[in-house]
Amino acid sequence: MLSLAGQLRIQARANRLANHRLHRAMAAMSDAEFQAPRVSFFGSLAATLNHILAVDQYYIGALHGEPGLPQQYAAFVPAATLAELAPRQRASDERLIAWCDALDDAGCDAIVDMDRGREVQRDRAAHVLAHLFMHQTHHRGQLHGMLSTMGLAPPQLDEFLMPSDASLRSADMAELGWREPDIYG
Repeated sequence: MLSLAGQLRIQARANRLANHRLHRAMAAMSDAEFQAPRVSFFGSLAATLNHILAVDQYYIGALHGEPGLPQQYAAFVPAATLAELAPRQRASDERLIAWCDALDDAGCDAIVDMDRGREVQRDRAAHVLAHLFMHQTHHRGQLHGMLSTMGLAPPQLDEFLMPSDASLRSADMAELGWREPDIYG
């Protein structure tokens, strides 16, 4: 039986795999293309990816109980290039995976304080993670739309949650150093 903590561990890896595929699909673009204005909520690929990273760092910091999160968020320095952003996002993704790997079912109910500056929101860890995963998926969908308008083939991003999709992700799993039995049992 798959536990909630087990599902959240899989989702943390799905997030990493999606970012890996997205960054690989964008790797050949120029810095100018990365920064170019586009029809989107944030106005460019760079701004959207930097927003994802800044929000990831905030919520992962909250999960870790870090102080000063509003100040850290305000001090976020956007990456100017994909070459700069990708390793920062990878480190954030790996930090999230490590946190989720230590998670047990009781930890899913632990209260997480999220300092917003004006107030401190408190929610269960599982709710914070669900929100974070939804946020990431939402904005990666916007990136998909932008890539489509550029004539680039947007990568498939949803082949990780079901064990039966193993053949569709095996090459990416190998690149990331992951094995199916370690993740799905």
